[in-house]
Amino acid sequence: MSMFNHDRINKSVNIPNPLYQSLQGQYFVGQTETIRLGNGKNAWGGLINPSHSNVDLFVNAFTITNHSNQPIVAEIWFNPSPLGKRMFSDKVTPANTALCPLPKPKVNLAFAELINGFPVKGVNSFKRIVPPQSTLASDEDGKFIFPSCGAFVVFLTSTSNEVIKSEVAFGWFEKMHGNRVYF
Repeated sequence: MSMFNHDRINKSVNIPNPLYQSLQGQYFVGQTETIRLGNGKNAWGGLINPSHSNVDLFVNAFTITNHSNQPIVAEIWFNPSPLGKRMFSDKVTPANTALCPLPKPKVNLAFAELINGFPVKGVNSFKRIVPPQSTLASDEDGKFIFPSCGAFVVFLTSTSNEVIKSEVAFGWFEKMHGNRVYF
């Protein structure tokens, strides 16, 4: 005779938050086109949360790929006014492709290349050095949160006289504004 009453046992499963968000159709991934910087010009890639989105943006991860033989500096900016001619990436997809219809993000993945100057407003919260011929990855677990009109921007600079090619990629999830209680 078993010492457990199998009718009273409940199964409990813990899953990581990004997987949970993906199962809900709220997790997205995407990357910029190849962007150019160097020779006195800068570039950026970022997640822009439009004023009408009605969602909060949770930045989960980002990567920066450096295709050159020179290091580049990646400045992480919260809520800047991005410079240059803003372009929008079409290299964006929900992480859960089993859903039908596929969900569409409300947050835009944008970028600009070969620009003069640096962001204005906002906060340069931290910097990273991206070594030559490498990809730097950062997992943030959704802790960077931006409401409508907010932005998370990776601003790329280099002292190289050559033109450098790079991509910036992101993983993020979106939650309806609601009452903003997330725990």
